[in-house]
Amino acid sequence: MSSNILTKRIEAARASGRLALIPFLPAGYPNKARFWDEIDGLDASGADIIEIGMPFSDPVADGPVVEHASLKCLDAGVNLKWILAELAARKGRYKAGLVLMGYLNPVLQYGLENFARDAASAGVHGVILADVPFEEGDFIHAAFDPHGIVLIPLVGLNTEPSRMALYGNNAKGFAYFVSVLGTTGVRSQFDTTGLPPQLRQGLTHAKAAFPVPVALGFGLKHPDQLKDLAGLVDAAVFGSALIRHIDQGGDAKGFMQVWK
Repeated sequence: MSSNILTKRIEAARASGRLALIPFLPAGYPNKARFWDEIDGLDASGADIIEIGMPFSDPVADGPVVEHASLKCLDAGVNLKWILAELAARKGRYKAGLVLMGYLNPVLQYGLENFARDAASAGVHGVILADVPFEEGDFIHAAFDPHGIVLIPLVGLNTEPSRMALYGNNAKGFAYFVSVLGTTGVRSQFDTTGLPPQLRQGLTHAKAAFPVPVALGFGLKHPDQLKDLAGLVDAAVFGSALIRHIDQGGDAKGFMQVWK
């Protein structure tokens, strides 16, 4: 079992009889100043891990809510240099584990080795790169591993068990299971009566393949959606619903209340 802090945060939640909570917010949203207030609110409200989005101009896995938010952040001048500098200034401030989520291009533009070094110095524990398949991950692991940063695998409904096993061989932190075939966002098929049967089967395969906890994301907005998945999900990831809550005049603390 990985000793990574992300694993420990999820295991601690599980030991206390609850799902770990992993909110996602694009860096700089809804604006550069308030973003850090919202991160403080997420941390104070019981987030176990906080995912910070690295805005990118072509976010192929993001639905319209996250994409709109990310493009707004890009227009405001948010980039990796700003994200890492601001995190470095706040290092040690958060109880939650910290994960950066995004796409490979900005990381390569920053410089892979430079990114790994600066992210570690800023207190980042893990990175999710949505457009990096298993076969292309070795050079990223080679850059991240010496700095103690884990590359978190993304799998989903169309991932064969044999392929999950490949990811599972060197998985650290946690595995991110994508709940749908599509982009992020709240969907009508997610209601409080349960989730599609193929999701249960996929999660069963994931739990068998990964030695680390399994987090479920894409389309989550309420804990009742997960009530029939006891034992198959260790953590819940939510982003679009949080962004919409903020857009409608709410804040992170208010959104977190329903999950506590």
